[in-house]
Amino acid sequence: MRWALVLALTAAYPLLVFVSLGHIEPRYMALLLLVLGLLRMATGTGGQVQARWIVAAALLLAALTALLNQSLPLKLYPVLVNLAMLTLFSVSLVRGPSVVERLARLTDPHLPPQAIVYTRRVTQIWCGFFLVNGGVALATALWASERIWALYNGLFAYGLMGLLMGGEWLVRRRVRARMATS
Repeated sequence: MRWALVLALTAAYPLLVFVSLGHIEPRYMALLLLVLGLLRMATGTGGQVQARWIVAAALLLAALTALLNQSLPLKLYPVLVNLAMLTLFSVSLVRGPSVVERLARLTDPHLPPQAIVYTRRVTQIWCGFFLVNGGVALATALWASERIWALYNGLFAYGLMGLLMGGEWLVRRRVRARMATS
């Protein structure tokens, strides 16, 4: 239940920040980051070590926001989330099994070798996505208006994730069909 709250708050975060800016001082919005950090700590979402780093970084952003009363640290949270996801997916490529392979094994514990190669490739593609998406999130935080920042990080980024998931699902169907005929 708490993980669902973390997911919902993380997804709604850019909109909440955008709506609040100009109405609520950034230092008070730091409470949102504090709540997200504490909820992540309570749920342990993202793995134990990674969760601690995300919580520490979110708390640092909250402290900077409260101390400086500036919105920039608030706008850096999506960068942090992308960096955490990039780290999680990248480390899984080095240590194995890849994140996508672990997810695939939930439905099929006995993956053939070709499927393992495919899941590694998909994990690499997600790494590229998180790298680019995090870069755009950083650019919008540093140089774009708050409206553009909120629009990209609260709408476009999720749309792009959905397109990538949907595209991968279509490709996976073709790959499975090809594997079945080989």
